Amino acid sequence: MEAAKVGSSQFLAPGSSSSSSQPLHLLRYDDLIRKSLKFKPLSTFSVRASATSSGDGDSVVTLLDYGAGNVRSVRNAIRFLGFEIKEVNTPNDILNAKRLIFPGVGAFATAMDVLIQKGMAEALCTYIENDRPFLGICLGLQLLFESSEEKGSVKGLGLIPGVVGRFGSSNGFRVPHIGWNALQITKHTEILDDIGNHHVYFVHSYRAMPSDDNKDWISSTCNYGDEFIASVRRGNVHAVQFHPEKSGDVGLSIMRRFLYPNSCTIKKPVGGKASKLAKRVIACLDVRANDKGDLVVTKGDQYDVREHTKENEVRNLGKPVDLAGQYYRDGADEISFLNITGFRDFPLGDLPMLQVLRYTSENVFVPLTVGGGIRDFTDENGRYYSSLEVASEYFRSGADKVSIGSDAVYASEEYIRTGVKTGKSSLEQISRVYGNQAVVVSIDPRKVWLKNPVDVEFKTVKVSNPGPNGEEYAWYQCTVSGGREGRPIGAYELAKAVEELGAGEILLNCIDCDGQGKGFDIDLIKLISNAVNIPVIASSGAGAVEHFSEVFTKTNATAALAAGIFHRKEVPIQSVKEHLLSQGIEVRM
Repeated sequence: MEAAKVGSSQFLAPGSSSSSSQPLHLLRYDDLIRKSLKFKPLSTFSVRASATSSGDGDSVVTLLDYGAGNVRSVRNAIRFLGFEIKEVNTPNDILNAKRLIFPGVGAFATAMDVLIQKGMAEALCTYIENDRPFLGICLGLQLLFESSEEKGSVKGLGLIPGVVGRFGSSNGFRVPHIGWNALQITKHTEILDDIGNHHVYFVHSYRAMPSDDNKDWISSTCNYGDEFIASVRRGNVHAVQFHPEKSGDVGLSIMRRFLYPNSCTIKKPVGGKASKLAKRVIACLDVRANDKGDLVVTKGDQYDVREHTKENEVRNLGKPVDLAGQYYRDGADEISFLNITGFRDFPLGDLPMLQVLRYTSENVFVPLTVGGGIRDFTDENGRYYSSLEVASEYFRSGADKVSIGSDAVYASEEYIRTGVKTGKSSLEQISRVYGNQAVVVSIDPRKVWLKNPVDVEFKTVKVSNPGPNGEEYAWYQCTVSGGREGRPIGAYELAKAVEELGAGEILLNCIDCDGQGKGFDIDLIKLISNAVNIPVIASSGAGAVEHFSEVFTKTNATAALAAGIFHRKEVPIQSVKEHLLSQGIEVRM
């Protein structure tokens, strides 16, 4: 029941749903913040539809939200496509639904507990067995199977034969499965008519496997080490392992075909070339308040974000919501917000950043990550807030993943010192409730040159290019507080520790390369991506399209992130992808 409690935290109005209502401390500020952000709506996309085109005038979707994770994105997609939302509050709401969407997020066992205790499991089985229009997403697909091995053996709804098991990492594939992958269509199903050779977005550690017993259900599969079930269909019942609400125009087209099954006016996305998991290109927006109090996107040189002028003002590269929307239209595979103001004394008082997430998620249908200030804290009145509560607020505001920095360093130091997982660190708390795929650890190391690798207790590398005094070795010292304080732990040791503590992904920065435009630190990225079995995002130093192909061909990074070159329009995202494609590197086009 832990996830359900998170989904209905004390920030909500009494009797309200976590996903349909704003927290009390935000309601009164909504109009004020919208003005302070100077928000300008994004242009509409080709897949938007009017509710009246559904034929019978019924424009209501019943949404089953059991209270964990980012369901705001599904809500935004439904509204974007012209439908209103009716919440499931009782089992009868399920039985009376004309069309039902179940966007399952979080742990299998927790979801089943909630469904059973609220009497909704039986109603859901009855609804599906009666062949009523149903779309399950991610966990909403997995729960249809007989059981899951996620936490021991947990019984599911038992509608589809099979057991949901964890991906194996022994074959070199990283777990979680995060990113844009291709589908192999095995059975005609109208909602997948527009997939063609397009990628769709997956983020999961568990999957169901095809068998003779469930082959009649399977409508598509995906290959990630093994061939697993990507979607099922029987009559009016559909479920997908991927996230259509995070799969751009292709995903919106899937949802639109479910919502408008008889429409013949759907505009298909342009052709793609998907064949396997794509390398991701991520746009990062460093967001902070400038000296006038306006929230702006900025970019530092080795983490210094101020102009070298007499005024020494914060470098202003644009408005966060507008830039995020532009990068989505330009083809960014993910958008990452780093809140470098962080409201370190009161993260939940960071109203502008929460609103940035809300407004961005209304029109941006790719994954959103947010970092900065995610930790335990006590406010000025002595009220204690856990990092889980802070992260939950970000998830409810539209984030799909949260990025933890300094707090993960302290937790790792303690874990390495004691060998004990306390379960109390922000990393452990959030990954336990939302799954490790929802937690990114941001590592900010600085290169320390060495003449002899035995001079330190940390993992060292023989560098490709000698240091200023001819040094042939280096270690990477982790920092906290935005790079201002060095810590007695190396990037290698930190990466290994956070993987054990529950991180699902590593964002690997390099202070020495930041803002220099001379390329990623290949030595560092190779060191870390070879050390862990979770995805690694390369960051810091990109200045040309060739830097992206270099990092993908020379290391095991699964994604590459850039900021300044995109903000300053020096290198368009589409140019990066076209170059990668020309080098034989799979990307989402």
